[in-house]
Amino acid sequence: MANQPSIKNRSLRWVLQLDKPVKVLNQEEAQIAQSENFLWNLIVNSLDVVFFMGGVSILSATTILPLFVSKLTDSTIPIALIAMISQGGFFLPQLFTANFIERLDHKKPVVVNLGFWTERVPALLLIVAPLMALRSPITALVLFLLIYAWFNLGGGVIAPAWQDMVARCFPVERRGRFFGSTMFLGALIGVGATRVAGRVLDEVPFPNNFVLIFGVAGIGIFLSWAFIALTREPIEAANVPELSIRQYLAELPTLLNKDKNFRTFLVARFVIALSEMGSGFLTVAAIQLWRIPDSMVATFTIATLIGQTTGSLLMGFLADRYGHRLSLEISTATAVFAFGLAWLSPNPTWFIGVFFLVGFFTGSRIVSGLMVVLEFAKPEKRPTYIGVSNTLSGVGSILAPAIGAFLATVGFNWLFLASLITSLVAFLMLRFMVKEPRFEKQEI
Repeated sequence: MANQPSIKNRSLRWVLQLDKPVKVLNQEEAQIAQSENFLWNLIVNSLDVVFFMGGVSILSATTILPLFVSKLTDSTIPIALIAMISQGGFFLPQLFTANFIERLDHKKPVVVNLGFWTERVPALLLIVAPLMALRSPITALVLFLLIYAWFNLGGGVIAPAWQDMVARCFPVERRGRFFGSTMFLGALIGVGATRVAGRVLDEVPFPNNFVLIFGVAGIGIFLSWAFIALTREPIEAANVPELSIRQYLAELPTLLNKDKNFRTFLVARFVIALSEMGSGFLTVAAIQLWRIPDSMVATFTIATLIGQTTGSLLMGFLADRYGHRLSLEISTATAVFAFGLAWLSPNPTWFIGVFFLVGFFTGSRIVSGLMVVLEFAKPEKRPTYIGVSNTLSGVGSILAPAIGAFLATVGFNWLFLASLITSLVAFLMLRFMVKEPRFEKQEI
């Protein structure tokens, strides 16, 4: 029987299959199952990431979504909210669900059954916002922000279980190329879809153009769920005591005190999150400074996706060989150049390069930012390490757009300069203060 956390709600127990008997494997059996099911899990999880990233790529928080909001209001506050939700919403809840997820032997029901309601359903419901745009722009804006928050926060709720499931299904030396190559393919689909989206934005009147764009993105994200549901997870005993949330949080300082390298990494990742304060305002800056047409926003999105495909693929393979810390170091250096170019840009054409570099940074950061945490932790503590790292990053990601919104009122040049300096600080921390956890463990 699987480990059964003390949950009395029958509906939640049914969703998480807590009362369903499963075969729990020992470590040797789990490794055998991982090897036997590797090809199957590679195929279905690759299709999951490809369709998911394809849909998310269309819903670009730096281009398409700010353009949609700019049609509903002239205020920059909703733009800041989009950046806060997209950058922080996914990360913020993870620490608060990690305690429960850590005690589960079987992670897949969290990802598939609970994730259906918390993440996939709101992806389909985003289409409601543009349908309401002409009748009531304010209502459409509020609905959009609420559903978009549901989508991102819902993904964060299940994320520790998903990352732990990936760690169970794929050996450490193959995780980077798995995630990097599938993100590459997903972003390629996004490039093709965004080229079509550019024509839709030009040729289809508002808001029908966004009805089509949001609809296609929602379908892609929903299709990915059908593939991840086919995952064959090697189920291992959790073997961790049941703690109240207060007891769980009280133990975290002890964990951080014992792991200096992880503690330093957390600070560096928090600074990386802060450095993205300018990302959500790049499109708005181009619109306000140079009055660019809507079709150029699609060009920016394509540049972002090309950068993302390049970064995720190259850094994924690099990380499998040399470790994820180096990949994060290179991606952060890319952010320094991106915001430096945005700071110095004399015309909107330069922003094509800016968006490419931001995409490269984003792709490699996603791959290595998620995968490197798995290498700091022992298997039974992975959800906690994931939760601590991602939630702290989420706090930084929520603060960053708020700071960005303030600096944008002073001037976009000040905003991009601040992002450049913060990125440089993060790069120096990764370069000189954080050790590669994979090789550090080998030395010990």
